[in-house]
Amino acid sequence: MTSSPSADRPVVEMSGISIEFPGVKALDQVDFRLFPGEVHALMGENGAGKSTLIKALTGVYGIDAGRIVVDGAEHRFSGPGEAQEAGIATVYQEVNLCENLTVAENIMLGHEPRRMGAIDWRAARRAAAEHLATMGLDIDPASSLGSHSIAIQQLVAISRAMVVDAKVLILDEPTSSLDADEVAQLFTVVRRLRDQGVAVLFVSHFIEQVYEISDRMTVLRNGQRVGEYRTSELDRLELVSTMIGRSMDVLEDLHVSTEHAVDVEQGATPYLSAVGLGRKGDVRPFDLDVYAGEVVGLAGLLGSGRTEVARLLSGADRADSGTTRIKDVPTRLRNPRAAISQGIAFSSEDRKSEGVVGDLTVRENIVLGLQAGRGWMRRLPRRQVDEIVDKYMAALNVRPANPDALLRNLSGGNQQKVLLARWLATAPQLLILDEPTRGIDVGAKAEIQKLVAELASQGMAVVFISAELEEVLRLSHRIGVMRDRHKVAEIVNSDDVGVDDVVELIASGGEH
Repeated sequence: MTSSPSADRPVVEMSGISIEFPGVKALDQVDFRLFPGEVHALMGENGAGKSTLIKALTGVYGIDAGRIVVDGAEHRFSGPGEAQEAGIATVYQEVNLCENLTVAENIMLGHEPRRMGAIDWRAARRAAAEHLATMGLDIDPASSLGSHSIAIQQLVAISRAMVVDAKVLILDEPTSSLDADEVAQLFTVVRRLRDQGVAVLFVSHFIEQVYEISDRMTVLRNGQRVGEYRTSELDRLELVSTMIGRSMDVLEDLHVSTEHAVDVEQGATPYLSAVGLGRKGDVRPFDLDVYAGEVVGLAGLLGSGRTEVARLLSGADRADSGTTRIKDVPTRLRNPRAAISQGIAFSSEDRKSEGVVGDLTVRENIVLGLQAGRGWMRRLPRRQVDEIVDKYMAALNVRPANPDALLRNLSGGNQQKVLLARWLATAPQLLILDEPTRGIDVGAKAEIQKLVAELASQGMAVVFISAELEEVLRLSHRIGVMRDRHKVAEIVNSDDVGVDDVVELIASGGEH
């Protein structure tokens, strides 16, 4: 049975928490409670303050005002180590484990049993197996962590967190890279921990998952707490309206015209045409045409080859077979710079390592691509920079609206908007977007989807990749279906095409 939050004393109580960065009021007098034996969802748009509140609780950030009470004792954590000693463990979206070590070595790292001063590896493997069994997991402790899927690695990370008998487990976007079966496996473990009395703080942008797993939720907006609710008492529409602070009009069912933006039958020339393009070990040779004014979606499961196609089209990876034609002219895209010179911009799914530069300002990040194309010896005039930055910050609703803020201090969703602004500033003719809405809130997602539709209507060619099939169907004129690193089908989108049709094509390998 789940413990009743109202009957128990909070294991975590944060009162009047305020944190301010240069140019950014991240948290403003926020209160938060977390009870034993519950799954509590922390909800809000990107920039609402969710990550900042978690970092305040775990000692990553110091607080400017307020108090933090854990299990009845007030704390002023100066780092994650102190928070862990108080019983707070965190598992992040990017699993911070060592793939070259065994499962047991990862679970017991820093807590290895010793015998006569040396690590007792047999005892370590036995202890790891016991921790895994406690959570109902059947994973070989002696196996290499790198041999397991991301989902299993997430579960190992949770096992590692529970080695210290954590009272509080924070899961920050744990499902962003998992498929439905893997999410179900994770939720089974989460429920087991909840029923053992662990307080679980769950952060996710997948609203359906929040309703499936959480008992209560706290909603933040613009660094302030809007309210605390029982999940069963707040319906989905009310939740989203509460998060974004405005009506659901922003989330109106968005569809691009499902008619082709160009008349292919009259011999229109694709902006980009790939014929037999492939790279051994990455993706089998494929054909793909992308016309000006249309959105071509790529659909498929994780690992199906969607990203590999995008990287070949953008010059991020070099093809070893096939040809690429730009406006019917054979073109070799040896690197991203060659692609940019051909009017092709690529926004990677890995914005952390291949996109944003956290130590630069918003302004510097937005003009980075434009300045690189111009050459570093020919600096952009300040007036031109300000015009470009102001234009795209307003168009994309970047928050806070401070171009001098360091990008690392912005939320993930606003960092994504800045990255899009960078590529739009280069005035591309083909924009390749790989998971541009992953890990961002519903309001920012709607804004980016609307922008993609507007860009296509203005004549830009767009390749759009998303793990969410509904999103691909909502935006695309045509859809390339990927499976096992092979393009197995291509369909013209219409009102008659549904998610089930795309799923069947993926399952059948294009035979439907």
